[in-house]
Amino acid sequence: MVPHTFSSSAAVELAVVERGGFIESRHSGSAIVLSPDGTIRETFGDTTAPILPRSCLKPIQALVFRAAGVELTGASLALSAASHSGTDRHVSVVRGILGDAGVDESALRCPAAWPGDPATREELSRRGAGPERIRMNCSGKHAAMLAACVAQGWDTSTYLDFDHPLQVQIRELIERLTGERVQATVVDGCGAPAFAVSLAGLAKAMHRIGTSSDRSPFALHRSAAELVAAVREQPWTIDGPGRPDTVAIETLGVFAKTGAEGVIVMIAPDGTTAAVKILDGSARASEAVAIRLLERAGAVTPENSAAAMRALPLQVHGADAVVGHIRPAI
Repeated sequence: MVPHTFSSSAAVELAVVERGGFIESRHSGSAIVLSPDGTIRETFGDTTAPILPRSCLKPIQALVFRAAGVELTGASLALSAASHSGTDRHVSVVRGILGDAGVDESALRCPAAWPGDPATREELSRRGAGPERIRMNCSGKHAAMLAACVAQGWDTSTYLDFDHPLQVQIRELIERLTGERVQATVVDGCGAPAFAVSLAGLAKAMHRIGTSSDRSPFALHRSAAELVAAVREQPWTIDGPGRPDTVAIETLGVFAKTGAEGVIVMIAPDGTTAAVKILDGSARASEAVAIRLLERAGAVTPENSAAAMRALPLQVHGADAVVGHIRPAI
C-alpha cells in the first residue's frame, strides 16, 4: 500500500470560510496541543497518522547544521530554518552563509523562484531580472546544508541524496526528537528529502526545541534555545514582512513555523505548543487555528489573539468591501 496520511473520516472541522453570513467552505484536519510540561492537553482528529511536516522540520535541520560545525548565529541561524519571502535583506544573509563557507551560489540545488514578497518581485521584474535559486524560500536551508558539508568534508554535489551523511544525520535527529521512526522519505518541493512523522511526534519535537534552555549542559539544547531566541528577536527572518508567521511572532511573541500543505507549529512563550495539519493542504486557515488553540489553552490572551487575527489575511472580499472571514471552528 502507498504510504498515506489520515483520511477525511479521521479529520475534524477546524475552520470555516464565511461570506455574508453563509458558510461557503470548510477546512478539516487534525490538531494537537501540548501543555508547557509537554503533556497532551487537547487533540482533534487523528494525530498519530503520518504526515509530511515539510518546512516545519526546518528548525530540526538547523540544529544539525550547528552540530556539524557551521557557525550560525542571529539572523543566519534563523534563516537556516526559514521559509523566507526572498527580500534583498533575506538574500543578503543567505549570501553571507554561502560566503563564509566559501561556496558559490551555483552550488544551490533548490529551484529558481521569484521572491514571495510582492514589492521585491515587482522591483526585480522592472529591472528585467528573473527567478533565482537564492530567492527561493528554502535557500537559507540549502545554503546552510552546503556549509555543513564543507565543515564536515562531505560531498557538496550530492547533498540532497537520501543517503548523504547530512541527510542521514537529519533523519536521525528527527527520530530522536519525535520519538518515532520516520515512516517515509520523499522529495520536498525544494528538492531536499522530506520525512514523514506523526503530528503528535512533530509537536513533541518542536516542544523540546521551544522549551530548551540556553543554560543546558547539552549543546543541542543550547543551540535550540538560541534558534528560538533568534527568530523571536528578528521575526522578519523566518517568513517576511506582513506574512503570517512573522505577524504571529510580532503580535504574540510565539515561535511559529509553517510547512507546506497546511501544516503549522506554534509555541507560546510559556511552552504551550500547538500543531495543526489542514487535510486539504490549504494554508489559509492554519495560522488562525493554531492561534485559537493557544488561546483555548490560556497561553495567549483573547485580546492578543484577536489582534493577531486582525493582522492576518483572513478577510473575505466582495468587490471593495470585507464581507466575511476565514475563522477557526474550534
